[in-house]
Amino acid sequence: MSAEPSAGQSAEQSVPSSVLALGPVLPVVALGDGADGGTGEGFGPGDAVPLARALVAGGLTAVEITLRTPDAVAAVARVAAEVPGAVVGAGTVLTPEQAEAAVDAGARFLVSPGGTDRLLTALESAGVPFLPGASTASEVMALLERGVTEMKFFPARAAGGPEYLQALAAPLPRARFCPTGGVDAASARSYLALPNVGCVGGSWMLPPDALRERDWPRIERLARDAARLGAQAGRGGPGSGGRDGAPDGAPDGG
Repeated sequence: MSAEPSAGQSAEQSVPSSVLALGPVLPVVALGDGADGGTGEGFGPGDAVPLARALVAGGLTAVEITLRTPDAVAAVARVAAEVPGAVVGAGTVLTPEQAEAAVDAGARFLVSPGGTDRLLTALESAGVPFLPGASTASEVMALLERGVTEMKFFPARAAGGPEYLQALAAPLPRARFCPTGGVDAASARSYLALPNVGCVGGSWMLPPDALRERDWPRIERLARDAARLGAQAGRGGPGSGGRDGAPDGAPDGG
C-alpha cells in the first residue's frame, strides 16, 4: 500500500506496505496504571520515547501503542516525532475517530481487536496498513470477502493457540495472521513456525518491573532476544514478512 504522508508523518516516514512485513515480533505497549494491563503508575507519553528507543536498539523497530488511555495518542505523536528509527502504530483502535486521531499523530499502522463494518470502512480509507482482529473461521472469511488478507488473531491463547491457526491454514490459505494475546517467547516460536503467521504481537519483552524502574538497558536486551526468534524461525528482520529469564510482561492485546 502506498499513501501520501499524513499531517503527523514526515516525508521520511514512509508508510509500510504491510504490518506483517515490519518484523517477526511486534511489541505491544499499553500505558496506564497497571490495573488494566498497563505498564505501571506514572508511565506516560514521555516514557514511551526512551522505551521505543530501547526496543529499536534491540532490533524491534515496529512498536504498537494501544489506545487504552487518554494520553496514548500523545505517546504515538512523541515516538513518531522523536524516535526516527521506530515505526510506531496504534492498537486497540475501536472507532473511526480513534483511527483518524492516531494517523494524524503519526501512526504508520493500525491494529484493532475486531472489525465492525463502520470501523473497517474507516481503516480501509486511513492510508496506512491495518490489522483487524478475528478469532473464528467465519470472521476470517468475512474479512477475506472484503479483500482483507492480513489480520490479527486475537485473543490468540484463549481462542485456541497455534493448533487453531494451523487448522485454518488449509481451508483459508489466503489469510495471514499476527497472533496477539497471551503470547510469550515459547509460544511465539510455535506461531512463527506456521506458514500463515507473518509476525506475533506481545509484551513479554516488557516486564512490569523493568518498566517501573525505567530499566531501558534490560528492555533492550529482552528486545534483542525477541528479535532473534525470527532468525530461529528462519525469518529475517524488518521486511521479511516474515531472554534473560525475566517473567512475562504485562498482558498484551487489543
